[in-house]
Amino acid sequence: MTKRITTYKDLLDEKERLQSLLKSQKEMIHQDFRDIKAELAPVRSVFGIASKLVTKDTGGNWALNMGANTLIDLVVKKLILGRAGWVMKTIVPLLMKNFSSHVISEKKDSILHKLFAIFGKNNSHARAARKEKNATMNGAVSTPASPQQN
Repeated sequence: MTKRITTYKDLLDEKERLQSLLKSQKEMIHQDFRDIKAELAPVRSVFGIASKLVTKDTGGNWALNMGANTLIDLVVKKLILGRAGWVMKTIVPLLMKNFSSHVISEKKDSILHKLFAIFGKNNSHARAARKEKNATMNGAVSTPASPQQN
């Protein structure tokens, strides 16, 4: 308050001044929170990765998780850490299994699609390649095959 309020108009002016001051201070506080959030983004990222290392995600496909766990046991535990101590043989595969469960949970659709494309019975990519190969061997013009054709 800069001066003494004597009239109703002075009161309204002071109220307007205080409301505009409140609005500007609220905006400053919001901007400060946005700045702090931006500064703490790397810390949140580190904690996110650390939480993926120490927790297991159960929302993924159990067959993919089982395969990844078996592969980690065979490759990492037996081959890479074959001569390491028991602590390393226990901790490193555990962390890798936990992290892989999160990756599988996040990307299970694309992983399954790639696996079915490689090993699937109705492999449309391989079928299209075979038709194109047959067409070029017969001297015919190749046309892209749709996945619905047999």
